[in-house]
Formats: sequence, structure tokens, C-alpha cells
Amino acid sequence: MLQFQLMTDQDRKEAAAIERRRAIEEERKKRIFNPRVRLIGNDIEALKQQIEEKKKLDAERKKVDQVFEDQAIKYDQISLALEQKEVEERKKLAQEINNFRVSFQKFEDRREFDLNDPQAIKKLLPARLYDEDPRIGISAAQKFEGEDAAGDERKKVQREQVKSWLDQQIEEREAADKERKAADEAYKAAVIARDERAIELDVMEKQCRKQLLRACCNFNKALADERECDKKERDRRDKEDSMAQMYNTMMSDMMTENPDVSLSNLGPNRRIGYMYKGMSKEEKAAFRQAQLAQIEDDKKRRADERRFQMEWDDYTNGTQRTIAMMDKQLARKQREKNKEIAEENKRMAVDHKNYINYLEKIVYSNKPTAAFYEQFNKSTR
Repeated sequence: MLQFQLMTDQDRKEAAAIERRRAIEEERKKRIFNPRVRLIGNDIEALKQQIEEKKKLDAERKKVDQVFEDQAIKYDQISLALEQKEVEERKKLAQEINNFRVSFQKFEDRREFDLNDPQAIKKLLPARLYDEDPRIGISAAQKFEGEDAAGDERKKVQREQVKSWLDQQIEEREAADKERKAADEAYKAAVIARDERAIELDVMEKQCRKQLLRACCNFNKALADERECDKKERDRRDKEDSMAQMYNTMMSDMMTENPDVSLSNLGPNRRIGYMYKGMSKEEKAAFRQAQLAQIEDDKKRRADERRFQMEWDDYTNGTQRTIAMMDKQLARKQREKNKEIAEENKRMAVDHKNYINYLEKIVYSNKPTAAFYEQFNKSTR
């Protein structure tokens, strides 16, 4: 039985992908293996021409857009002018309508004005002018029992009563004024008496003050005399104290420079610094002897230092000579070592030269043929 192998959708997809890759590879070969494109490159003149054409198209497009924009602006201006004109006409028409209404359609000229008159109630007569008003009927509800028909008479009586009350109040006020005036007179008399008494007391006070002032002056004078005496006595005592102080100062140990006052209680050879006045002759002689001894010691010390320096110089010179000899030995050994290295380098150079000759004459003697180069550049990958 024969078995046929059917192609599935997956196989078709793979075949299509392979064909697509093959087509891409062929296009790539045409582009890469084309010497003109690979060496020269793209057509610059054609590209420039395309750029110029594109610029021209852009310029024409901009020009057309500008024309449309200008027309749109013009139409907008026309529409705005028409709209403004329409608004003005509407305003004018509304003004004319209002003027017509004001002139020929007044509110008081309407047929129903009597129904809408705001002053209608004010223009009407009262519902009742007096009790015998003929307009008042039985059912008018304008006259009732218990009304104050004698109101005028009653008001007259009330006015007379008020007048009598006012007269009585006036009399009472006049009496009160008289009493107040009498009280004011009595108060004035009392004030005058008080002022006179105050004047008398003031005079008495002034006299007392004069007497006190006189007594105070006498006391102050006596006190001043006493202070003057005390001052003279103090001046006399101060003068005596000053003379005594001057004498004591002149005869003091400090002025006479007594050397014994500088002795300290802390030891026989201790001195008090702020009372010390200098050395005696014996102390100066001892001090000089000590200085001479120090000078001799200093000379011996300097001689010892010079001797030590000479010995140190001899040691240093010997050490330097030894180091110089060692440096010479090291230099000689280094020269011998450098000579050995040079010999070794020469030998290695000869070996390298022989190796290069071997490579050039034996190893690299096989030259490649054209078939070797043709195996390259067969694919773009």
C-alpha cells in the first residue's frame, strides 16, 4: 500500500520562512557584491535632487496654506463686521421701540389704568366723613355702638386738667427755687467764714515757720563752728603723723641698706628676696672663686670634646675607605655579570636567526594558489 506524505501547516510556514531568508540573502548579495555601490556609495546628485524637490513641494504647500490662511482671516473679518453691524441694528431697533413706547404707549393711557392705578386708594373718599354721612347704609359697618362721639369735649376737659397740673408744678418749682437760694446763701456765708479762719491759721503757721527757721540757723552755725574746730585738730594730727612717718622711713633698714634684714629664718644661707640688698665682700670673693673653677672645668670639657671629635673623624674616614673598596668589588662583579649576559644574548640571537631561516626556507615554502582564494567571499555572512 502506498503512503503519501502530506505537508502540514507547520511545514508550509517553515518553507515560507526559508524562501524569505533566501530572498533576503540574494538581495544582500546584490548589495554587497556590487562593486559600484560598495566602492562609490550612493548617488549623491540624485539625493540632492530629491531634497530639492522635497523643498519645492514644502514651499508650494506652505504657499497654499498661507493663501488659505489669508482667505480665512479675510472671511473672519467680514463675518465680524457683519456681526457688529447686526448688533448695532438690533440696538437701534430696540431704542426706537423704547422711544415709541415712551411716547405713545404710556401707562396712564391704558384702558385698564383705573384698575392698576397705584394712587387709586389715595384718591378715594373715606368710608365715613361724619355720623350723618348719607353714604352710610344699614349694612355699611361704619358706625358702631360705644364710639366716643364726645371726644372733643373730653379732650377739652383733659387739656384744662393738664393746665391745672402744670400751674401747680410751676408753683412748687418756684418754692423749691426759693429754698435752694436760701441754702446757697447759707453755704456762701459758711464758706466765707471758713476762708477767714484759714487765713488766720496760715498767718499763725508762717510765724511758727519763721521761729523754727531762726532756731535752725542758730543750730547750723554752732554745728559749723564745731566742725571747723574738729578739722583743725585733724590737720594738726595728720601733720604730726606725716613727720613721724618721714623720720621712720629715713631711719629704716631699707633706706640704710642693712644686710642683716635679708636673713631668713628657714636657714643660715637663705635670704629674703624682696629685702636683699646685695652681696658682701666675702660673698663676692667666694663667688669669683666659684666662677674661676667653672672656667677651668669648661676648658677641660672642651678639650675632651675635641679629642672625641678627632677619634670620631678617624673612625669615619676608615669606614668610608672600607665602603669604597667594597663598592669597587661590587662594580667589578657587575661588569663580569654584564659580560656574561652579553655573551648569552649573542648566542640567543644566532639561534633566533637560524630559526627564522628555517621557517622561511622550509616551513613557509608552500605558496597559496588561486583555488585557495576562491573559497572566500561566497556568502554574505
